[in-house]
Amino acid sequence: MADGSAAALVKTTCPYCGVGCGVSGAVGQAPSSDGRALSVAGDAAHPANLGRLCSKGTALGATVGLQGRLLEPTVNGKTASWADATALVAKRFRDTIARHGPDSVAFYVSGQILTEDYYVANKLMKGFIGSGNIDTNSRLCMASAVAAHKQAFGADLVPGCYEDLDLADLVVFSGHNAAWTHPVLFRRMEAAKARGQKHVVIDPRRTDTAEGADLHLAIAPQSDVRLWNGLLAHLIRIDAVDRDYIAAHVNGFEVVEAALGELDQSPAAVAADCGVAFDDLLSFYKLFADNPKTVSLFSMGANQSAQGTAKGLSILNVHLATGRIGKPGSCPFSITGQPNAMGGRETGGMANTLAGHMDFAPADRDRVARFWGAPDTARAPGLKAVDMFEAIHAGKIKAVWVMATNPAVSLPDAGRVREALDRCPFVVVSDCVETDTTAFADVKLPALAWGEKDGTVTNSERRISRQRALFPAPGQARADWRIVADVAQAMGFDGFGWSSQASVFREWARLTAYENTGEETGRVLNLAGLSTLTPETYDQLLPIQWPVRADGRGTPRLFTDGRFQTPDGRARMVPIRPKGPADAMDAAYPLSLNTGRIRDQWHTMTRTGLAPDLCRHAPEPFVEVHPADAEALGVQDGALARVITVRGEAVALAKVTERQRPGGLFMPMHWTDAFAPSGRSNHLIAPNLDPTSGQPEFKHTPARLRPYRETWKGFFLTRDSLALPSGLDLVWRRIPQDACQQHEFAGRGDEVERAALRKGLVKGLVGELVTYEDVATGARRDAWLRDGRLVAVLYITINGRLPPRDWLAELFAESELSQDARSALLFGRPPGAPVDKGPLVCACLKVGARAVQAAIVAGAASPDAVGAATGAGTNCGSCRPEIARMIAATAAVPAKEPAHV
Repeated sequence: MADGSAAALVKTTCPYCGVGCGVSGAVGQAPSSDGRALSVAGDAAHPANLGRLCSKGTALGATVGLQGRLLEPTVNGKTASWADATALVAKRFRDTIARHGPDSVAFYVSGQILTEDYYVANKLMKGFIGSGNIDTNSRLCMASAVAAHKQAFGADLVPGCYEDLDLADLVVFSGHNAAWTHPVLFRRMEAAKARGQKHVVIDPRRTDTAEGADLHLAIAPQSDVRLWNGLLAHLIRIDAVDRDYIAAHVNGFEVVEAALGELDQSPAAVAADCGVAFDDLLSFYKLFADNPKTVSLFSMGANQSAQGTAKGLSILNVHLATGRIGKPGSCPFSITGQPNAMGGRETGGMANTLAGHMDFAPADRDRVARFWGAPDTARAPGLKAVDMFEAIHAGKIKAVWVMATNPAVSLPDAGRVREALDRCPFVVVSDCVETDTTAFADVKLPALAWGEKDGTVTNSERRISRQRALFPAPGQARADWRIVADVAQAMGFDGFGWSSQASVFREWARLTAYENTGEETGRVLNLAGLSTLTPETYDQLLPIQWPVRADGRGTPRLFTDGRFQTPDGRARMVPIRPKGPADAMDAAYPLSLNTGRIRDQWHTMTRTGLAPDLCRHAPEPFVEVHPADAEALGVQDGALARVITVRGEAVALAKVTERQRPGGLFMPMHWTDAFAPSGRSNHLIAPNLDPTSGQPEFKHTPARLRPYRETWKGFFLTRDSLALPSGLDLVWRRIPQDACQQHEFAGRGDEVERAALRKGLVKGLVGELVTYEDVATGARRDAWLRDGRLVAVLYITINGRLPPRDWLAELFAESELSQDARSALLFGRPPGAPVDKGPLVCACLKVGARAVQAAIVAGAASPDAVGAATGAGTNCGSCRPEIARMIAATAAVPAKEPAHV
């Protein structure tokens, strides 16, 4: 602390993935213009993470500045008061409903908002507007798991807890790259693996999770159901199912068994259809049969599919048939992607559910309507995310409110989503920052960000935790629940006059307990024990797993008594038949495009993009391709490549790797107009949907790959991000650095194009210009200095090489450049011996590849040994698989024999 005093620790919850890690934050004094500084550490008392944080959580302190924030309401681009903005939103929604009916309006919300926010938005849309048209971006990640749970268990209930990951003897990762997406949980399983736990990974890609697994099944796209059905058939064949458990607790086993008999379930046939080695398939079968304590983790790779519900049910069928559910170390476990995806599912944030795990059956609907005093409560489900934006495109929905999410980037066929938003007569966006979606907003409403919000979230193991404010609200930003409640009151609705988020939570908890009694009719989701919290006890609430009993105790595991939330209390096995991909490849599009997340970025980078350290492991958009495919297509590793589908084209850096399955491509989904407009992936994706869940297919789109073949390239370093000069057909990417912004360019034009770019970039730059130009190579180096400090650097080349950027970026931190540094700008190389850290391996502790490699060469033969020497991998551990891969690669290179004299 600048004044020497100790900052008070505030315990809150991380805003990233569904692990729900506890965070201890201490606010400091910052030299920055907005005066914000925050140090964070893992909360050792929080049961979800026991003190650990991943690279993203560790970097939270770098993301709390006010750059890019929405700090005041605007109407048609002009500043407005809250009173005027609220009145306008209320009027336009009210008028639209009066003219076209309640289904002419919609809300699209987010797993980034808190449970209290979700509850208020759902109450307004479904209860008082009277439409089901509220859906959440959790539709893109967890909807298929929800649908599977409801069919099998009678409600959307996740049976397991994180302790099961410690106790299991076998963990099966089905489409789940936990090492990157849930690294804190992966460290727990890594520790269990050291004690003998076995890991099987089912994934077309050899991910970092697969690298260290005992078995990796690189299945063909969309063969998951075939694999799990084959496993169940094998378990039946060797009499490894639990017939006593089935007889007591499960319906539908005989129907499923008969359906399995319609197809050849021999291991040879299953292996061939799934594209895996026969011996590997048998190894999987044996591991599953021999280990009753099995947890099957399934996430985006299973859910984001036109067959997502079927994949989930095929996993649940195996666990129900073997009785591996409701027992310590044994369960099917759907892992959520967002910090409050579960809270949204609980409160009715999805278009096909009501709050409190109630549906649109007349009894449920009338119960919710009675509780709310809202006789016009919606009687039917609304439109799910993709269908909602299609209805906007068609003009059926005429007013939409987007809350805390970025559908112009994240939805499939994102170009059509942009067309829909552009056509919509009235678009409201409430968010904390400017996004690709706010560009289409008629009204922008400034919302609180993480570190300012106060409320609750629910993680993947049903654990409710508090997010607490660390900073006061900046500018005119408000809590999401308050923004929605004010609009509801301005529309003339009663029941929205809460005094605080604690009072919202109490009402929500009372709803879960309302008419929720009796073994036959009781709903598992019940927060009765939290329904009388005072503001003080709400503020002090410790993490707790629902259902919460009247005595205030939580519940770690569900179905321990074999009773499910179905009319007869029995689980249901559902026959599932495998299908081929919704879109088949053809000669024009022979490759399968798979999209997903990377280790250090989150969603559309609105938060992680503020932390330079998180941008260094994978600094720009890339596409992974197998060497055989790359060679046939003329694509070079490290060169730009064009990814093309029937819906569009993207340009990304080619990564040629055997970790990618032949015939497949992989692209991350994070980049936006602000970072790499040519590298956006989701406008390429077909809007194929699971027919039950409505979840889009992000894991298989027919595509082709071609070299980009740029004629020149360059980079521009400046202290601020910039807008690309209009009218130029260029590929560009922005990479945040500590003291500057790095912009990379590539083009296929001539000198006229390069001159136009330079003119646009240097416009407004003031300072001394130093220039070097080599006509023969087409190299040009420009640097601008003012008062001895570096202002900007522009390097361009036609057929030469560009120098490393790190040393140039570091010069921006110098208060005054030395003469050697000024000369180096023109020479294009650093003064003295170059210091090359290599790509960043450990984002938490800023350890580069060179340091890791040096430790390995010096004898560090394990990730632990590398950690002891460099610190890499000793925090969140998400880089440990990469370190292990570097160790293996070094060991595989034969030592050079001594030269003969």
